[in-house]
Amino acid sequence: MTFIEKTIPELMNMLNEGSATSREITEAFITQIEEKDKDINAFVTTTFDVAREMADASDSRRKEGKTLSLIDGLPITLKDVICTVEARTTASSNILKDFQSPYDAEVWQRLKAAGCVLLGKVNTDEFTMGASTETSAFGVTKNPHNLEHVSGGSSGGSAAAVAANMCAASIGTDTGGSIRQPAHFCGVTGLKVSYGRVSRWGTIPMASSLDTIGPLTKTPAGAAMILEAIAGKDEKDATTPDQPVQNYTDSLEQSLAGMRIGIPKEYFTDGIDQEVLNVIDSTKAILQELGATLVDIELPHTKYATPVYYIVAPSEISANMSRYDGIRFGSGKSEASLDEIYKETRTEGLGDEVKRRILIGNYALSSGYYDAYYLKAQKVRTLIAEDFDKAFEQVDAILTPVSPTPAFKIGGHGDDPIKMYLEDIFVNPSSLAGICGISVPMGMSQEGLPIGAQIMCPAFKEDRALRIAHQVHNA
Repeated sequence: MTFIEKTIPELMNMLNEGSATSREITEAFITQIEEKDKDINAFVTTTFDVAREMADASDSRRKEGKTLSLIDGLPITLKDVICTVEARTTASSNILKDFQSPYDAEVWQRLKAAGCVLLGKVNTDEFTMGASTETSAFGVTKNPHNLEHVSGGSSGGSAAAVAANMCAASIGTDTGGSIRQPAHFCGVTGLKVSYGRVSRWGTIPMASSLDTIGPLTKTPAGAAMILEAIAGKDEKDATTPDQPVQNYTDSLEQSLAGMRIGIPKEYFTDGIDQEVLNVIDSTKAILQELGATLVDIELPHTKYATPVYYIVAPSEISANMSRYDGIRFGSGKSEASLDEIYKETRTEGLGDEVKRRILIGNYALSSGYYDAYYLKAQKVRTLIAEDFDKAFEQVDAILTPVSPTPAFKIGGHGDDPIKMYLEDIFVNPSSLAGICGISVPMGMSQEGLPIGAQIMCPAFKEDRALRIAHQVHNA
């Protein structure tokens, strides 16, 4: 097994034992990127010279016995909505194609302080709005398992980069499933953290009451190691509570005996691929073998989650996107009128899906419709969160599919935005509730496409979600 195929714990053991250097591992990933990414299109920007400098610095620290963390020297990528001084941050949009941030996002500051090595910035749906990376201004990212299929979205570049062995880990964002769904499609682990567990400061927002940042890795153990470095209170992000950061790796092997796992009937509806159901059934059997008990539960407002999401999220999008006006961002002409600058910048700089969501949001927030749409959606959002609260009084975790099907073909949803929105039907509810969830690879379809299982736990119980995922993945 070469460097690039190894898991994060395996790579860190090699570094600590001296059987490999960070520079050697980094060069192996660079070679893989140069060979594979022309077909996959995971990267928007590469930072190979920066990566070599960071790897050499890590090797020097290790020689002196001054490593910074458990993941010092680990080569990673960042979704291209995470601001960095080392490379442009585009949000995969023409409007920001040349934007160079003067500061680092908090999540990258923490990873840099942990000694991580930056290989580059990876593709996303434009401003993270999509489920396939097909809305990216830089082209679709293809699924490494079958180049005719999507990698998922919006963190499709992150999932594909990990799956194709082009990095050891990637940091993505999950607003309504954007880490978990591409992880399921590409056969990697994707962790959606609880709302506020990881600082969002310096990350380009989509929907501010929903956005979360988390890792995509080969295994849950790797995700646990990354989370220890990025989680915690940040004074610059008021949504991060003063909750202690656990040693997530320490609890991975704790027994699941006696744990109660909820199976919600609302997540097993018509239209789910039989191969997806088979994988969930095999995951149930593994959990029982590990000593857990399966419990039938109800989440009655699940059916409203996607409609609610597509009122709340676009409403917040319409507010967040107003900053892209051609004054600070975009290509407005100084001699034009203000209205002309706005029109030119947004017409040329933004894609159809971004425009669609801005229009939906503006409509939902407009006079005469606010109470009927936005306010009602927020009330139903509360009911969805209460469903989870009641369920977690009975069970320790919830097991569901991640998506109704394995990865669909590029162009498979054509010009039907509703069909694309329904890809996230099983991941929207937990996003609205602010709880944590993880997609863990558990099987393959007959066509050779990965299938994952989703494990959801109460807010700030990432240690529990990681422990369950780790043990079912290794069973």
